[in-house]
Amino acid sequence: MSTARGHQDIRLVVQAWLGSRVVIALVVVWVAVVEHRKVSDQLGGWDVAHFLTIAREGYANHDLIAFFPGWPLLIRLASSVPGSVPVLMATLMALVASGLAAAALYRIGGAPAAIAWLLAPAAVFTVVPYSEAVFCAAAFWAWERARAKHWTAAAFLAAVAMSFRISGVFLIAALAVLALTQAGSSKAKWGRLLRLAIPSAVLGAYVVYLRLLLGSWTVWYDTQAKGWSRQFTWPWEALQHTIDAAMPGGYVDSMGWAEMFRFELVSVAVGVLITVIMLVRKRWGESVWVGLQVLAFSFSFWFMSVNRAVLLWFPLWDELGNDLAKGRGRRKLTSGRVALNWTLAVLALAVQAWWAWRFLTGQWAS
Repeated sequence: MSTARGHQDIRLVVQAWLGSRVVIALVVVWVAVVEHRKVSDQLGGWDVAHFLTIAREGYANHDLIAFFPGWPLLIRLASSVPGSVPVLMATLMALVASGLAAAALYRIGGAPAAIAWLLAPAAVFTVVPYSEAVFCAAAFWAWERARAKHWTAAAFLAAVAMSFRISGVFLIAALAVLALTQAGSSKAKWGRLLRLAIPSAVLGAYVVYLRLLLGSWTVWYDTQAKGWSRQFTWPWEALQHTIDAAMPGGYVDSMGWAEMFRFELVSVAVGVLITVIMLVRKRWGESVWVGLQVLAFSFSFWFMSVNRAVLLWFPLWDELGNDLAKGRGRRKLTSGRVALNWTLAVLALAVQAWWAWRFLTGQWAS
């Protein structure tokens, strides 16, 4: 790739980051002016309130142990600045982290992959103080470093990701597969695997902490089942529960949630499809990364929060972005293709704005 082309691609990614964040910011302003909803209330809804509570009080409320401590700890550290407002500091960190995640995707799949991720429907969750942005930043860079065979850096980045979300377990598994399938001697492969003890230790430390605090090795899972309906359920039953929840006129529909459950069904289907594509293309690590997440969601009471998990599936954005780019940057696009891509970008921003509006007005947005 020429230097000029490289600079152009970087500029496009930066513009996509800025443009998509500005669109969400405009929705914030709209909701504040039209619906008279405070900015702090818009940004602090749903799980953000839980993260802020943990940052302020620790795990005084034992029901909140379902949330890993890394993100609340960062919020607490940032909020120690005199005069700072925790929800705004956390939003600023999420914005920076979303840029770092896009930069990693640029290294993994080029500008198309990064731009596709920035235009994702549920991108509002990489702007408000959820853990998606910081997790993606650490996980994507961990994968990028592992692909470049810098496994020590990858292991430490994976450890950071593990502190943010249970999804770090799937990252460790995918990295283990990459370590075994990446070219090299048996000694090199074992060396890569041994480095993954670093992120595994983070998970182990949290499990031991919960055991000492509450006297159970399974308390995290028990809390998930009790508070978030993530108890073990056979996939076909979970599918039926989700279909029932997505039907108009049901009890979930009365709360305005049914529409999101329809998207959850689509997201699971997309996850299955991208897993199959990765398997066909013999990208074993990527197939494990997406496939294990889809499998985990399939064993819950219903498919929930998959719409947000799609943000973590970097193979999806790599494939989608580069398929739209037609040729992974190796040939010039026709004027028709450019017009189509711009149309798709505008439509994506419109969907993104609608999704942000749902969250910022306090509605269920996955």
